[in-house]
Amino acid sequence: MKKYLGIFLMFLLVLSTSACKKNEEPKEETKKVTKVENQTEEHEELPEVTTPSNQNPLTGLPDLSEGAIGKRPVAVMINNHEAALPQYGIAQADIMYEIPVEGDISRMMAIYGDYTTVPKICPVRSCRAYFPSFALGYDAFYVHWGSDDTIWDYLLSLNLDMYDGMSNAGGLFGRDENRLAAGYSLEHTGYFDGTGFASLVASEGKRTDLSEALQGKTAFQFYGLDEQVKPQGQDCRQIHINFGATTTDFSYDEASKTYLKSVYGTPQMDGNTNTQLAYTNVFILETEISVRDEEGHKDVNWRGGKDHVGYYISNGAVQKIHWEKAQDERSQLKFYDESGKEIQVNRGKSYIAVNYAGQSTFS
Repeated sequence: MKKYLGIFLMFLLVLSTSACKKNEEPKEETKKVTKVENQTEEHEELPEVTTPSNQNPLTGLPDLSEGAIGKRPVAVMINNHEAALPQYGIAQADIMYEIPVEGDISRMMAIYGDYTTVPKICPVRSCRAYFPSFALGYDAFYVHWGSDDTIWDYLLSLNLDMYDGMSNAGGLFGRDENRLAAGYSLEHTGYFDGTGFASLVASEGKRTDLSEALQGKTAFQFYGLDEQVKPQGQDCRQIHINFGATTTDFSYDEASKTYLKSVYGTPQMDGNTNTQLAYTNVFILETEISVRDEEGHKDVNWRGGKDHVGYYISNGAVQKIHWEKAQDERSQLKFYDESGKEIQVNRGKSYIAVNYAGQSTFS
């Protein structure tokens, strides 16, 4: 009897435990949010975004060397005259600006997020006031070869950390002898040896840490590391930008999901790496540009405003946006959709054209 009673009691215990489990509420599962093109699946909870410690604030990619984490980038003026091609050292830039100068020939400004790995760059060209106005938004060191003489008071007021090839500041500038021998004009031969830049700023005791205002911030509001999102707009495989005397074109490469750059009707190549310039993101910012003197120097509205039209192109589509630098030169460049909400962009290298209104076409 005791044996059967024990079995009966064990049977009751199993039934009781099973009933209790059925009455418990199921545990909530935390699901990831996955973005595909323009669609977002609805889930109960958003996961926290993990930011890699070596995230490059200019691209969002985890590729900074350890010595460059939290440090200032370097902006370098690039000669973009047709007779100066091909340039070299420019394919490594994380952000590339292109803006018209005298005669509506464009000039470029290459920005490198890792100040310890800046390459040798040629040909370096002179400063125009609106380029450092953009460079300061990244707290960048500013490298150039001469400048428009009428803007020195303005440049001094900006308190820039400038390195000028006219004075061979830091001993990192020179003339490319191979280019001279090949018949390039003198103004198309100036180089900046960025490989020695980190040592130079250390010897000078220059501030290398990003400003407090930019610590922990990125140049853009990036999507997640594993996301590749298509902007809300029409398909865009080809881009044409008319600066006046210079024309720039982009073709979308599906395999790399980048836009390949051409200039003056031919692929724009880095002469050292023999690679075509390629960008995940293309921005075209329309603004007011006028001629201010007999030399043809220009005034460019670099502040923009929420009524200033622009375009964001990535992943095979173009989206109309608005842009501004809200306060002063040190303000970050911001991009908004047509409802006024700040947009997110894909991680990768970016190209930014600042140009006259209505001079770009998309197909």
